[in-house]
Amino acid sequence: MGPRLGVVMDPIGSIKPAKDSTLAMLLAAAARGWALEYLEPGDLYVRDGRTFGHARPLRVRDDPGNWYELGTRRTVPLADLAVILMRKDPPLDLEYLYTTQILERAEHEGCLVVNRPAGLREVNEKLYTAWFPECCPPTLITRDAAEVRAFLDEMGEIVVKPLHAMGGASVFRIRRGEPNTGVILETLFDYGRRFAVAQRFLPEIAQGDKRILLVDGEPVPYALARLPAPGEFRGNLAAGGHGEGVELTERDRWICSRVGPAMRAKGMLFVGLDVIGDYLTEINVTSPTCIRELDARYGLDIAGDLIECIAARLP
Repeated sequence: MGPRLGVVMDPIGSIKPAKDSTLAMLLAAAARGWALEYLEPGDLYVRDGRTFGHARPLRVRDDPGNWYELGTRRTVPLADLAVILMRKDPPLDLEYLYTTQILERAEHEGCLVVNRPAGLREVNEKLYTAWFPECCPPTLITRDAAEVRAFLDEMGEIVVKPLHAMGGASVFRIRRGEPNTGVILETLFDYGRRFAVAQRFLPEIAQGDKRILLVDGEPVPYALARLPAPGEFRGNLAAGGHGEGVELTERDRWICSRVGPAMRAKGMLFVGLDVIGDYLTEINVTSPTCIRELDARYGLDIAGDLIECIAARLP
């Protein structure tokens, strides 16, 4: 029997197996003889400084109609697991942060957590682009609607979005003179009580919002360009976009050379960069997707590469 791998995720019965990257990781681990344990965030707890989980043995299949089987729930010390995959989707709310703190305690007990809990807290997927301004379009992060209005006047057209969401949720495109600007900013910034990000609108979105995957800081040589649905400006697959495979450009690789080493240093073994045209727009570390789409198009084994990377870090 291989190492024991736990996965912390949203309900496995609600995933879309043909597209789910977490399932791809679990299939790759199972193919290598690893034992799988399934947990949701509510299954985790701490007693007298030790971490535990109400885990269920998990079997997975590459079958869209019958992709998993769960065993009997029982208590497992998290230190008994060699690896935990933290694959809970955003929002990055307080419960998410508490989950990372419990997993960080498990890390101190000797369990390898992927991605690393401290990094999940530090690398906000929208805000952390500020560490790489040379890669990004003009970007403003603020709580002040007046600053956003001035930014809009300067840029002519912008996109605004919350710092905590995913899948294109609550993303707005605003043009100079837009009569609904006030209500958009009130809603998004909660009357100055919440930070959000504004970026210059990139018309290159028509050619797709590229998802570039990094495994231990190294880019997969192909990206999934997510193209907006008719009448949309968001390329997110969750917002109705569709994906086309593309080879990385020289500029893409340069962006990866800037971001990749920093992610590796923070223990972010699996990261998804969002690139529109020549510009980095997001650094996704919580539960990046697009493994299965790229594997199917190019005959890759991205999840297998990740599992091998994880195995190399085990005692």
